[in-house]
Amino acid sequence: MNLSTPNGMSRRHFMRHLAGASALSGSALAMGHTLRSNAAELAQNRKSAILLWMGGGPSTMDIWDLKTGHRNGGEFRPISTSGDVQISEHMPKFARHMDKMAVVRSMSTREADHGRGRYYMHTGYVPSQNIEHPSYGSVIAHELSEQRPELEIPPFVSVGGDSVGPGFLGMAWSPFSVSSNGQVRNLNLNMDVNRLSARRLALMQLEKKYMDDQNRGLAVKEHMDVIDKTFKLMTSQQMSAFKIDQESEAVRERYGQNGFGNGCLMARRLVETGVPFIEVSLGGWDNHQNIFPTLRDKLPVMDQAMSALVEDLEQRGLLQDTAIIWMGEFSRTPNINGNAGRDHWARSWSTVVGGAGINGGISVGETSPDGTQVITEPYTSEDLMASVCHALGISLETTFTSRSGRPMKIANSGRMIKELFA
Repeated sequence: MNLSTPNGMSRRHFMRHLAGASALSGSALAMGHTLRSNAAELAQNRKSAILLWMGGGPSTMDIWDLKTGHRNGGEFRPISTSGDVQISEHMPKFARHMDKMAVVRSMSTREADHGRGRYYMHTGYVPSQNIEHPSYGSVIAHELSEQRPELEIPPFVSVGGDSVGPGFLGMAWSPFSVSSNGQVRNLNLNMDVNRLSARRLALMQLEKKYMDDQNRGLAVKEHMDVIDKTFKLMTSQQMSAFKIDQESEAVRERYGQNGFGNGCLMARRLVETGVPFIEVSLGGWDNHQNIFPTLRDKLPVMDQAMSALVEDLEQRGLLQDTAIIWMGEFSRTPNINGNAGRDHWARSWSTVVGGAGINGGISVGETSPDGTQVITEPYTSEDLMASVCHALGISLETTFTSRSGRPMKIANSGRMIKELFA
């Protein structure tokens, strides 16, 4: 069993000590030669994940699992795709890329409250008063960051909205939030780099003295780590990954020059830079009324950005190592309410995944003709998270240790969705 804690000796920490040693044995030299000779291969095979978060609970029955002919089906019609699956007529561009994506139509969860559902779908755990669980982004960043010691910008970036935090993994694995235009608050460098470095040294000495005077606990060390990373971030050339205005007008137009399109373009740039996890938010799905006019405006925005993202990643050779996850906290009721909208529904709905070796062009599971229940094997947030971790090469035997000393299995012991890897 792989026991993993954020406080242990990391491989990166070990290698720094090894590199600084005054004398190396023959075996150490051989190991160094092997690492150098494999560096290019390691760089090519770095895994990443992009979560496209649909805050508010999108009606998946109007997008990925249409029920034409039933009164619950609504106004939209299905269209054929490049895969063996049909989707909404308002997703024609993405339909051309469905051979690379899979729709999991048999999601069945129990959290139909926005806050609880958001937490559950991000962590694989229901909210608890006794423990705060780490989110997808924190877990994946924690597990994959060791593959890229050259990364200077945060390993978990949240674009266009806040994400769920790192829980017991600690502040170092918190989401780094940026706007969809790449603006980072309080990160402007308005002084000479040498002067900044001197201030950094002075501040770190004060922090260390404060920590050493008394046993101040883990929080102070985490605060020092965050300050150290912030200074590095302010002077890093990798910050250019956030500058989507460096892309050509044609590329930006292909993604759609709006918040979500810009966020997806930034996600591609961050994957190229080596960031393990990026979350891009598109809210506004809590459609209790007038759902069909709303979706007619909203789906084309999503369609354009998602299709450009998948196409771009594939053309650049990145899709094979990048998992894409599309989901919200739940879906909408199959029945249409008196306000021409749909209410909260978690019992039977869909998510979409692809890339990183996941089987594309398929639908997994099935719901009843009226959309009210899953009639095949149901899957949960835990199962989806376990499947994504497997696709990224993260062992499902990985176990973390919470602050209280409790062992916590990755993805809450979720089971892999076998059809995605058959």
